[in-house]
Amino acid sequence: MKIFKKVMVLVLVVGMTLGLSACGNSSKSSDAASKNDDSVLVVGFDQNFPPFGYKNKKGKFVGFDIEAAKACAKEMGVDIKLQPIDWDSKDMELESGTIDCIWNGFTINGREKKYTWTEPYMNNYQVFVVKSDSGINTIADLKDKNVEVQKESSAETAINDDKDLKASFAQYTSVADYNTAMMDLDSGAADAVAMDYFVALDQTKGKDQFKILDEKLSQEQYAVGFEKGNTKLRDQVQKAMKKMVKDGTYAKLSEKYFGGNVVVLSAD
Repeated sequence: MKIFKKVMVLVLVVGMTLGLSACGNSSKSSDAASKNDDSVLVVGFDQNFPPFGYKNKKGKFVGFDIEAAKACAKEMGVDIKLQPIDWDSKDMELESGTIDCIWNGFTINGREKKYTWTEPYMNNYQVFVVKSDSGINTIADLKDKNVEVQKESSAETAINDDKDLKASFAQYTSVADYNTAMMDLDSGAADAVAMDYFVALDQTKGKDQFKILDEKLSQEQYAVGFEKGNTKLRDQVQKAMKKMVKDGTYAKLSEKYFGGNVVVLSAD
């Protein structure tokens, strides 16, 4: 009976050892599988951010940065995967390896040390959009008004940095995306929406009920952001982007989306 018990204990120990070994191998395989293929550039973007990245009526992802990223991947000789993300989860997506970069009107200013960046390719600034008949003509007129921004956006950062301005609002709300904010503005639930200038141009195009205030909230620049320290991929992407400047690809895309060349990246 004692011998039988010893045998059973030995069997259990061996079984547990094999089980742990199998779990370890499974974990390693999973880790390896989770890493992005070097032959594919996975681009994270906000699909509700026209004209930089959005879904058209046919359900296809389009936009200035989307087309630029596709051209860049082609220049690099790799495939591209367009990965829509929740903007407030962008850091988690990047750190987990779900995406290789954030390429979607991504502001450098205030985030310089948080990511590894390409050189800036566009200048931008934050503005307020209001109803044309609202009587709001300056930022000072926003006192006691309801203001909305997109969560985790540069506009939110700019307003949070200006504590006096923020304190002057009757209500300050962060929403998921600018489409929601503009619907709130149209319905009267919000008096103003703070956003990127080029996004504001797109959101107000052909809509006389809205206007963009002349006074700017802040100035900034756009670039492509990578996980901190990933200089290898950054250098590859930046090299391809500069070639796109040199061969006129960026100028054509800029003309298509903005009616003129707004790209500030040099070819050198």
